[in-house]
Amino acid sequence: MTDQGETEGSRAALAKAVHRLTGSEPICLDARDFTPSGPGRAEIVADRLVLEADGVRVVNPAAVVVYEIPPAGRPALEPLQDVLARSGVPCLGTGAGAWRTASDKEAMVKAFAAAGVAQMPSLCLPPDAGEAAALDAFTELGGDVWARPVSGMGGQDVFHVTDEALLRQAARRYAAEGQRWLLTSDARNFNPDGLRHQYRVVVLQGRVIWVAEHIQPDSDAPCNVAQGATSTPLAPDALPGHLHELAAAAAEAVGLPYAGLDLAAESGGVVFEINVHPAFGAPGALEGLAVPYVQAHLDQTAAASAA
Repeated sequence: MTDQGETEGSRAALAKAVHRLTGSEPICLDARDFTPSGPGRAEIVADRLVLEADGVRVVNPAAVVVYEIPPAGRPALEPLQDVLARSGVPCLGTGAGAWRTASDKEAMVKAFAAAGVAQMPSLCLPPDAGEAAALDAFTELGGDVWARPVSGMGGQDVFHVTDEALLRQAARRYAAEGQRWLLTSDARNFNPDGLRHQYRVVVLQGRVIWVAEHIQPDSDAPCNVAQGATSTPLAPDALPGHLHELAAAAAEAVGLPYAGLDLAAESGGVVFEINVHPAFGAPGALEGLAVPYVQAHLDQTAAASAA
């Protein structure tokens, strides 16, 4: 079940993973049908989960995989998440509270802080913070910061702010969009060649299963592939051991058994953010991400059947 209006390609990778592991084609449903305004129906009938939309009726599925849901579309799926949770059908990482925390960077920062997860200092500002409040936060954080909206993806509307003019520009942008925003101290995450870099790490049930290094030639741009960074997959054991522990702790702090995390080894090792649904577009992601993720659902199905 995915938002079929999205085009990142994770849906196709998941379908291939299901076929590879089960020999059967998955039943693909559009998650948008199961919002309160959608035509779909999700309910528990005689202790069995029933999903029905677009002429397709699924009764008591072995597992439900929910993926590729953009942050703006997640709140509308909370009623569906409640039904899935009550059904007992294996459906990994769909807790509504965890999605809310991961989708709001202010809530994420607070969750990391409460759990003692290392991160760079951040301050959250309202859309109408005003120049004085923004300048106070900028100064408190050391005058070299990143401004980012509390909700977003792909590194959009993220700015490296090193002077008051850039700060005013960022503040005007968020005010115009009515967005709460964060200022976060720069981690000085440069590799030996002087290029900004970070790691994208995927954690599944407490274990790192995927690592990619993102290198950004523009030191004032975020390390997102969508913003010009290059991504190179690495073996999980190439990641320093303390970053394995950091990534697992961050996912646990938010309540996600499966999550993508952006982190840096510099500044002692810090987490920048967490992603509910890391994309499967990188080379090797079918085998390295989609297959283990689907397998985790099937393992839960097998365990429930054996109980």
